[in-house]
Amino acid sequence: MSDFTAFFAAGRDALLSGRATHDRPMVEGAARWGATTILRPAGTVLDRLVELAQQAGAVAGPGHWAHGADCLHVTLRSLEPYRAVIPEDDPLRRAYADALREAAAGLPPVRVVLRGVSPHAGGVLACGHPADDTLVTLQKRFAHGLAARGLRDFERGRVRDRWYVSLVHFAEPVPVTTAEAIVAWCDERADLQIGVAELAAAEIVQAVRTGTGVRLDTLERVPLRWAPARAPEPR
Repeated sequence: MSDFTAFFAAGRDALLSGRATHDRPMVEGAARWGATTILRPAGTVLDRLVELAQQAGAVAGPGHWAHGADCLHVTLRSLEPYRAVIPEDDPLRRAYADALREAAAGLPPVRVVLRGVSPHAGGVLACGHPADDTLVTLQKRFAHGLAARGLRDFERGRVRDRWYVSLVHFAEPVPVTTAEAIVAWCDERADLQIGVAELAAAEIVQAVRTGTGVRLDTLERVPLRWAPARAPEPR
């Protein structure tokens, strides 16, 4: 289970000491919001996350990105700098998709226990705890597939070991009084039982600014499902 204790404490400290950060509009070549591989929750867990995002957004106030169902996700891996247009026949897009299909082959849906809400310097998130080793297996296989194709390691060797769903990204400076309210709201929900997310597909997505937030458009989608057992060859 991922341990968010130190992360939670660092997030509280960043906000209460006036060190909140905020996202800026996407520009070509920026390091954030480029093509990314994600897993999306669905069903009642997604409804609960949308509700929490709306509540956190109300506490944060206007101007911030309180995410809706079209943006809530668990990030598997960031792939490249931001591009406004990623053509369907783009060689990198094809290579990402091939590596992802290879990584997902034979794996069941990923199950993540969502419990607890945490502040951090750039927003508010729901804490995720993988129910088994499927997520890490997918992560390792995908990294291997990308490397085997000679693709750039955009994450520079980083190995994700903390999983979460971002509820709100700050998109404006956060006054200290607002930061205090956000921290108090998170403190009350530090061990909130949100539910178990079954993530039935991995997707390569492109971020699109909507004017009031962000949505993630699917470029490629790869289902996660058990491969049927092969019958033995007749003798």
